[in-house]
Amino acid sequence: MKFERCAGILLHPSSLPGLYGIGDIGPKAWQWIDFLEQAGCSLWQVLPLGPTGYGDSPYQCFSAFAGNPYLVSPEALLEEGLLETEDLADLPDFPAGFVNYGMVIPWKLALLDRAYDRFQTLVEEQIHSEFMEFCHQHAVWLEDFALFMALKDAHGGGSWINWEKPLRDRQPEALNQAQRELAEAVNRQRFRQFLFFRQWEALRKKARQKNKR
Repeated sequence: MKFERCAGILLHPSSLPGLYGIGDIGPKAWQWIDFLEQAGCSLWQVLPLGPTGYGDSPYQCFSAFAGNPYLVSPEALLEEGLLETEDLADLPDFPAGFVNYGMVIPWKLALLDRAYDRFQTLVEEQIHSEFMEFCHQHAVWLEDFALFMALKDAHGGGSWINWEKPLRDRQPEALNQAQRELAEAVNRQRFRQFLFFRQWEALRKKARQKNKR
């Protein structure tokens, strides 16, 4: 096989600059793609983008399919009307040189919950249709993942091996009951994934357009 010679850079989105405690896949990532094009680079190796757990390593994720909600851009949510400026009024004094996950995680997840609450009140049909379509297209992994994360939150973040035996062993009756009792929490998890993939697909589209030039 013969390939044209090319160059690229390895950079996880969490290392991009920004005001919100962690790099994300919003405007700064779009600027990064512009820089790569100007520098003559045609490849961007991003490392895994899955939702991280204990230790915050991209190589230790809760899912091989899901995206990391900490990478969702608040700026993009503002542009989409899913956040208002006052939603960012409680912005912590994040360190500039590294990611303090202990500060980032609770703040970012609370922000995404505000976006979900506003989404519930939006009357525009398009975004609701997009959300339903996303849930349908990704149901093969999304439903189990959303329920797992909702259950994990309900158990204080504890490992699944310490959950009640019926849940730990995935007994259908126990899972169905959890799905009913945690319906709102499950839907919030679906919405976080919708936001991530919506922004990620927009970024990928921009990158593909740049690569065709």
